Amino acid sequence: MAEQTNKFALFVLMFNMFIAFSGIGLIIPIMPSYLETFGAAGQALGFLVAILSFSQFIFSPIAGNISDKHGRKHLIIFGLVIFGLSQLMFGMVDELWLLFVARFFTGLGSAFLVPPTMAFVADVTTYEDRGKGMSYLGAAISLGFMVGPGIGGYLSNVSLQFPFYIATAVALLSAVISFFALPNIKPAEQAGAIGAPKVQENILQQMKRSVHTTYFVLLIVVFVFSFGLANFQSTITLYMDKHFNYSPGTISIVLTFGGLAGVIVQTFFVSRLFKIFGEIKIILVNLVVAALSLFAVLFVNEFWAILTVSTIFTTATTLIRPAVNTLISKFAGTEQGFAAGMNNAYMSLGNMVGPALAGVLFDIDMTYPYYLGTLILLISFSISFVWYKRKEKVIAAL
Repeated sequence: MAEQTNKFALFVLMFNMFIAFSGIGLIIPIMPSYLETFGAAGQALGFLVAILSFSQFIFSPIAGNISDKHGRKHLIIFGLVIFGLSQLMFGMVDELWLLFVARFFTGLGSAFLVPPTMAFVADVTTYEDRGKGMSYLGAAISLGFMVGPGIGGYLSNVSLQFPFYIATAVALLSAVISFFALPNIKPAEQAGAIGAPKVQENILQQMKRSVHTTYFVLLIVVFVFSFGLANFQSTITLYMDKHFNYSPGTISIVLTFGGLAGVIVQTFFVSRLFKIFGEIKIILVNLVVAALSLFAVLFVNEFWAILTVSTIFTTATTLIRPAVNTLISKFAGTEQGFAAGMNNAYMSLGNMVGPALAGVLFDIDMTYPYYLGTLILLISFSISFVWYKRKEKVIAAL
């Protein structure tokens, strides 16, 4: 009976993550047209994406600590409610600054949803099945990112505000389901556990310590590819709108197809590629592929060409993420929690800086974000290659 309850709880957690990340993604194809109603463009879009990541960066550690002390369920419900109401606010406001307020609360809601959900998976799975549970959760996240833009583009045919109303309703429904379906598991106290940290470090202290780790270069790669991916995601809709005059529906097709390719590769091919080539070679090759495909965006003029280039870029970044995560975990040894936290922190930083800078550059010249993204990805490849040559024997022994 307990096993069935845990399986259903895992399904509910997957549904919650799908709702959250599809809700975040549905904004993408709508924003060029939506921002025009406020008289805004690229810079505003960049900062709207960045402020969500900033909110996640601030509140995720807080949510994780609270869930360790008081349990996951009520924080997850709180996160879903805040997330849903922020979507409603985003669709109803008539002032640009209120969009930023709404997006900040979207980040707060997802911060109180995602870390407790990740911890909940460990609570409801056995040690042997934990990897499978985490992979299911990752699949739900990837699927949400994939279909979110498509849902947003389709629902925008009713009105530009309609997708946000639907996102609100589904998030609140998910909160109700979670209230009745999720057990309120309170993690066992770990204060006296062997190896527990004597001093609770804040995020700045942790980032300072990360500079001295053996895998610091990999954290830089996390920041860079997150920067490049956020750079691409935050400006490609504007670029297709301005350069090709594509509708939200057409933009959503491009983004959804790229996301689908990424999910397929992640589900069926990643583990095989790791066994054949190793994680570091996957990282190096796909940093170059991502850089070249980002650069190629500037030289295509047909729908099928932009669809192909976008799909190649998305697939490359899909391969980089699990390769970096796996390699960091191998280097981390007994500090798995610290390494995972730093991985998320550097990813959030990339998601903040990328859209903000890309938006500013886009308003100056729509090609500038792609030149900058290409350059940074190639620099990251160079740094990673030098690090690999120095650590080649160590990496081979992992």
